[in-house]
Amino acid sequence: MVFPILRRSLSSLSPPPPPPPDPSQTLVSTVVQILTHHRSKSRWTHLRSLSPPTGFTPSQVSQITLRIRNNPHLALRFFLFTLRHSLSTPSLLSYSTLIHTLSRSRLLKPQTLTLIQSALLRFPDTDKTPKLFQSLVKTYRECDSAPFVFDLLIKACLRSTRIDQAMEIARMLKSRGISPSVSTCNSAIRSVSKYRGCYAGYDFFKEVFGFGDEGKSRTAGVFKVVPNVHTFNVIMLGFHQDGLVGNVEEVWGEMEALGCEPSGYSYSILMAAYCEDGKMGEAVKLWEEMGIKGLKPDSVAYNTMIAGFCKICEVGRAEEFFREMGLSGVECSCVTFEHLINGYCQIGDLDSALLLYEDMCRKGFRSESSTVDAVIRGLGGENRVSEALEFLRVAIRKHEIAPKRKSYEVLIKGLCQEGRMEEALKLQAEMVGKGFEPNCEIYSAFIEANTKEGNVELAEMLKKEMFETQMPKEEE
Repeated sequence: MVFPILRRSLSSLSPPPPPPPDPSQTLVSTVVQILTHHRSKSRWTHLRSLSPPTGFTPSQVSQITLRIRNNPHLALRFFLFTLRHSLSTPSLLSYSTLIHTLSRSRLLKPQTLTLIQSALLRFPDTDKTPKLFQSLVKTYRECDSAPFVFDLLIKACLRSTRIDQAMEIARMLKSRGISPSVSTCNSAIRSVSKYRGCYAGYDFFKEVFGFGDEGKSRTAGVFKVVPNVHTFNVIMLGFHQDGLVGNVEEVWGEMEALGCEPSGYSYSILMAAYCEDGKMGEAVKLWEEMGIKGLKPDSVAYNTMIAGFCKICEVGRAEEFFREMGLSGVECSCVTFEHLINGYCQIGDLDSALLLYEDMCRKGFRSESSTVDAVIRGLGGENRVSEALEFLRVAIRKHEIAPKRKSYEVLIKGLCQEGRMEEALKLQAEMVGKGFEPNCEIYSAFIEANTKEGNVELAEMLKKEMFETQMPKEEE
């Protein structure tokens, strides 16, 4: 016999009835079941019928994404489907969860970058740090993510020319002891150099890799990433493009001091800096050093040396490198021929320039208008106007070259000097049709030619027209 008091006490020890199921969680589980077990065609129809009138909440989309994260392709399709059919409201939470899921798999890098760029546009920022970055940090552990997600975020910012934000994210990561990959750091330095200048790029290099002004790491053991040869190439290229040879040499020294072995491209950058500064002796020493180290020059290196010797009018030496280039099996390019053609034009050897031009055309290369202009100026300077005119016609007909103003000026002046006024007038009309208005040099050529032929009245009219149209421009 059980006493009533004891019966009541025993009943109080029994577990309470289970709570009613959460409708939201039931919906999440049902959607996951459909996504993972239904056929591709039917699953999307079922999802549309299951969607609440107001659509899936950001939390539900996030939970569903997390539960199918081992199938990133499916997670992406689900996310895009809900957006396309207005079955959910875009949110930082849902975006962040999917970005973590995709970056964690590393299978869909282009799609992930596009998704990040979309999120950056969709959720405007109020300060230097993007809202998306803050959201990714908050959801990082829950999504069992990896630091690679922040590499993608930085690269997406760089793609969108959000340079300041990319820099700020790198700083925030550094303060948390997280190291973007060296390739991401290199991309950031390249963009900073391009849009903020080479000195800004160099300062950011020191900041991102933790180097002080004395060249020593200030964050040893904290910031794990270290610069590689591509890092130094990016910095040297930035200084070289701004004509700062001394700075290129300094960075080269820093690279060697850190035990980073220069590549063939590294040599090409420093050689180019020397060549453009006329220091061909230094450039040749580097060339020889490359050979000692067993580095085979590529077309960039050969073109650099050819351009350097052509610039100081030592075309014979440039030809030696050109021949060696062919013997080494390195393919020449349009740039190779253009350097040599310009070199021969500089020393007045127009016949060699024309032969090279014909050889270049036979190989299927299309020259720049600046090379065509150099040949025309050279022929005009030797009073070979007919050849220059024919050369221009062929270049326009075969290669669709757009001549520069100077080419027209040289030809019109040459035709006027030879008394070929009708041809000069036709060429002047063609020049105007190309958008080049006649200047004082063109007027002077026609005035002088008409005076020489006794057309004094026409010459006076041209003088008056020149003063009316050209002098105010010159005074301005």
